[in-house]
Amino acid sequence: MSLQEAAEARKQKLAALKKRKAAALTGTKDSADADDNNPDAEGFKFRNYDADTGKARKHARTDEADTVEKQVEGLADQAIAQDELQRAQELDLTNIQPKKPNWDLKRDLDRKLSKLKPKTDLAISQLIRKRLQAQRGTATEPATDELLAGMDKAGAEAEEAASDEE
Repeated sequence: MSLQEAAEARKQKLAALKKRKAAALTGTKDSADADDNNPDAEGFKFRNYDADTGKARKHARTDEADTVEKQVEGLADQAIAQDELQRAQELDLTNIQPKKPNWDLKRDLDRKLSKLKPKTDLAISQLIRKRLQAQRGTATEPATDELLAGMDKAGAEAEEAASDEE
């Protein structure tokens, strides 16, 4: 296609547009418009412009019932209520037994006290024997002093062991 042929084709298109525009402004139907491959054979359709008055069209706003705000209006409250019901069903307070407030201290001290337990048991058994002997009347005063000295010695060893671990 040469430049001259392209120019002629463009001129024809512009002339057809002028005719359509004139026909749309006058409101008449032109036979040339029907011959073109134009899907809009009646002329231009203006959405926001009224060709009769020459002014912008004012569309009446309709309140649509399907707005997002109206659709979501009660969903938040409904979801919160449903969540509370589900939590109430899952969480039965009668089955929950809380830990004592000092459970972690007891856990840490059990390891340290396990070393002292045999010495404590030995001291208690010695005290019981001495009391039984005292009740029978066969216990002597030096034995009680000896027992107390042994307990003091065991207590001092326990304190040293505890301070070494820290």
